Amino acid sequence: MCHAVHTASSADDLQSAVEALVASRDPQAIPCLIAVLGYNNPGAAVAAVDGLVALGAPAVDPILASLDGVNYGARAWSVRALAGLADVRALDLLEQALAGDIGPSVRRAAARGLGCLDLHGLSPEQRQTVLERCTTALLAACSDGEWVVRYAVVAALETLFMQNAAAWSELLALREALLAALQSLRQGPAADGEVIRRRAALALERVLPAPA
Repeated sequence: MCHAVHTASSADDLQSAVEALVASRDPQAIPCLIAVLGYNNPGAAVAAVDGLVALGAPAVDPILASLDGVNYGARAWSVRALAGLADVRALDLLEQALAGDIGPSVRRAAARGLGCLDLHGLSPEQRQTVLERCTTALLAACSDGEWVVRYAVVAALETLFMQNAAAWSELLALREALLAALQSLRQGPAADGEVIRRRAALALERVLPAPA
């Protein structure tokens, strides 16, 4: 099936070949699916990301090892796959990408990934450390120059808070910083656009208990 991917003669043929490869659910297809992320074919890349996420944990290390330092489009697809996999092994990469990647699409995907890491199986101490790192990285990105990244940050802060509700009793200062950041974005300047303010307001409605 990888041969069909490599020999596809059109964008539609490539997408069909990738979809067939994904349907096989064969871990040996991981390198081929990763290679597709660097092709200039969004449909095929979406299918490849879905396939990598479906293959789960075995895909994480190969994606991390093959991250494209030059092609930020390919890098964005890779980070999107890592976000979907939600594996804590990607934490370092997600932090670095959100803080300094040149591509807004990469930073947006990294923000999403930091909001939805799967912390099950970690010790309480490890979980606390990961939450601290994720929250700190997201708070720093609240001032990102691209509104699409800030929007992703708001959504990620909400997800992080909701998925780990029980842990915040041990992280009160960080919890207050998170809520303060959402409050600030809700009351942001007009330059931020109504979409950011409304999304922050929605996040606050969801994370704060309704008054009795």
